[in-house]
Amino acid sequence: MDIKSYLEEKRGFINVYLKAYFASTMLPDALYKSITYSLFAGGKRIRPILALASYEACDGHAQDILPQAAALELIHTYSLIHDDLPSMDDDDLRRGQPTNHKVFGEAIAILSGDALLTEAFFMMSNMQSHDARSTMHDTGEEYHNHREHSPKYSSPITCRLLLRALSEVAFASGIRGMVGGQAQDILAENSEPDKETLDFIHLHKTAALIAASVRIGPILADSGTGRLNALTRYGESIGLAFQIVDDLLDVEGTTRELGKPVGSDRKKRKLTYPSLYGIDVARKKAEDCLTEALHALKEFSSSADPLREIAHYLVLRRH
Repeated sequence: MDIKSYLEEKRGFINVYLKAYFASTMLPDALYKSITYSLFAGGKRIRPILALASYEACDGHAQDILPQAAALELIHTYSLIHDDLPSMDDDDLRRGQPTNHKVFGEAIAILSGDALLTEAFFMMSNMQSHDARSTMHDTGEEYHNHREHSPKYSSPITCRLLLRALSEVAFASGIRGMVGGQAQDILAENSEPDKETLDFIHLHKTAALIAASVRIGPILADSGTGRLNALTRYGESIGLAFQIVDDLLDVEGTTRELGKPVGSDRKKRKLTYPSLYGIDVARKKAEDCLTEALHALKEFSSSADPLREIAHYLVLRRH
């Protein structure tokens, strides 16, 4: 399959929904502008795409979980806004443009992150679906008009399944997942290399939310333990690979490719796979994670091919 076309199609699907969702200005205006500045800065939308792909691998239709998938991008964007703050990683560039706090100030940047995280769970709790199959490539305005004049139909997602998915994402986003990993990442700066600490950071800071993005597919599809366990192994493997590749790109990439300064991990003396094991061993670990991810999908049919190709894409990417 053509993974670039698949990703572009699904990215367009997500962007149409998000643009329609934020089509009406929310007050205060400065907060709204700050939120949309970062949300529409050109992200890859990997987490919501993984949710859609895993749901499709479990015989679901992507449009049925669009609010739940799109909400993952709000959580990811919030984490980036906060990561870039002077008290955190103190970065000036994100996706090739000034970071949020450089444009709107620290206070509004912090509140924008808070708002995105909270709005994500409001978005996830949406139990209405819209027939978006014909709106893959519509503009946000066109989709908004289509949505307002099209009949709603009840989502096939039950409250029981939605509650499980909400719990999953909350677990992965908070102190037991991403936030815990971010805290340990800061605490480990300038410390002696340590394998256990490095594994904790990578598995929590990045892999937890990626794995949760994959897991909500079989959860919302009510697929049973077998598929859920397999997709969990897949999600954990690609989540770890994703962060290892990020570490490698900070050493080998360019500012133009990444849209942010390179070499920042070394300057801050961050604990990374290249710093602990060297580039060759780190690259081999990413490749091993790819092998593990593909093996986890061995019982799935061609419906999981997008997940297989996404795994290859994440390991081979240059940005």
